Formats: sequence, structure tokens, C-alpha cells
Amino acid sequence: MEQLSTIIQGCVNKQPKSQKVLYELYYGYAFKIVFRYIYRYENAADVVNDGFVKVFSRFDKFSCEDTEDQEKMLMGWIRRIMVNTAIDELRRRNMIPEIGGIPDEVWEVPDVGQSAEQKLYYKELIILIKELPPSYQVVFNMYIIDGFSHQEIADKLNISIGTSKSNLAKARAYLQKKLNTDIPEIDVCSS
Repeated sequence: MEQLSTIIQGCVNKQPKSQKVLYELYYGYAFKIVFRYIYRYENAADVVNDGFVKVFSRFDKFSCEDTEDQEKMLMGWIRRIMVNTAIDELRRRNMIPEIGGIPDEVWEVPDVGQSAEQKLYYKELIILIKELPPSYQVVFNMYIIDGFSHQEIADKLNISIGTSKSNLAKARAYLQKKLNTDIPEIDVCSS
């Protein structure tokens, strides 16, 4: 924990060594977040790099006095910036989804704290989410995975709250149907 505090302080002071260490530590984590929205490896890598530019330029706004929760707070803060950067990219391209297969190298990006079983479930979930229509994909990712409220989704995507709720319900129904084909007793993302 003390080492992370030193890295964070170095990033606040805009020290390139600390920025490099943080980038290397959390690149895999950030990439997997962005990849839920941007499916082309090259484009996702560009968005991650754009996200880290934002992270480093706004590091003075990050604060966490409790060193016990410091990593959780940092990861949540990075996650929010990466999601917003990915959504900005989708909006820039008028929500046009990425198409194509998911290259194997995506799953090889290291992410601390994931067991082999978690990686398998994550990969399967991403493949299923990729099959959703673009508007359903984005709302599902934002609401279920990234924890945005329907109001926040509506504001970010310039849609109504009702549209956000409808897209989420349709995404859940689609995923439930796909999962029930293989495993009948699974309940998708019940809340």
C-alpha cells in the first residue's frame, strides 16, 4: 500500500517514472474496461491511451486519504475515466459498433486479480454482449457492469431514461435467452 501511495504522489507531481509504473500496472485493467465498448484491438488500445492521458492530466483531482481503500478508489476512478473515454469515442463515431472477431491477444493482456475461471466467464460474457445491437451493448455495459444510473446513461448518450430502461430490458432478455439455450437455470443480471 505504501508503494501505491508513492506512485500516486508521483503521478500528482507529474513524474514520468511514476506515470509509467501506474500505466504498466493498470493497462490490462483499463484495456478490458474499454474493450467492452470498443471491439477492435487497435482502436481499444488508442482509447486506453487517450484515457490514461486524461488520468494523468487530472491526477490532482484524485484523492483518497484511507490507504486501505486507496487501490479500490484508484481503480474505480480509472474505470470511470476509461468508460467515459470509450463512450466519447462511440459518440464521435455516432455509436457505430466495432465488428469482427475478438483477437486472442486481448485475453493475454495481464490483469491482476483474475483467476482462470473468472477469465473464462469474462470472455464468454464479452462474446455474448458483442452480439447485442450497439445501443443495447452500451446501456448494458454502463448499467450492469459499470454501475451508471439510468439518468447518467440518458445524459451521456442523449437518450431518454425510458429508452435506457427499455434497451437494458431488451439486452437482458436477449442474454437470458442465449444463456438459457446452454444452461436453463441461469438468471442474467437480476437486480
